[in-house]
Amino acid sequence: RSYCSIAMTHLQRPSAAEEAFAILAGVKLGSVWNSVRILPMILGLMLSFGALVLEIFILNSQKELSLNEAWKIVIADTVYGISAVMILATGVLRVLYYGKGSEYYLNNPVFYTKVAIFLLVGGLSLYPTVSFISWVPALQKGTAPKVESTQVNRLIWLIRTEIVGFALIPLLAALMARGIGYPVS
Repeated sequence: RSYCSIAMTHLQRPSAAEEAFAILAGVKLGSVWNSVRILPMILGLMLSFGALVLEIFILNSQKELSLNEAWKIVIADTVYGISAVMILATGVLRVLYYGKGSEYYLNNPVFYTKVAIFLLVGGLSLYPTVSFISWVPALQKGTAPKVESTQVNRLIWLIRTEIVGFALIPLLAALMARGIGYPVS
């Protein structure tokens, strides 16, 4: 082999140290960036869960709601709504731009199960949200809402179901991250 061919071979193929550095840098930087990009979804799930637990705690603790407790529920439900939008926006961005690629998600039945649960939880949240919004005019006048025990029980049942749904979403995400549901070719 000529000196020129040896030099060209060396230029085309990085050394073992260069390969190791590139692999380490790529994996570590990529992992950090992926973690930062998933943060709004994780925060959204935590805030959603916390808001729903607070709503249940307040609804369970009193026979009649005070003005202060009713406002806490309305604020918690607002936080819940904002966090659900964070989850949705982050999920759409992950599918379209920076997750494993839309092909991975759109060919995975676990993904569709996760989306269906998210939509179901969103649908279940309509009744509590509309109920809490209906309290706002009275709350602004300084009057605590009069809520019948049957409505309180219905609200508690729906919110508990939402909590179960939100607990399933990270489980399904973990299954998807491990390739479960993705068709093997």
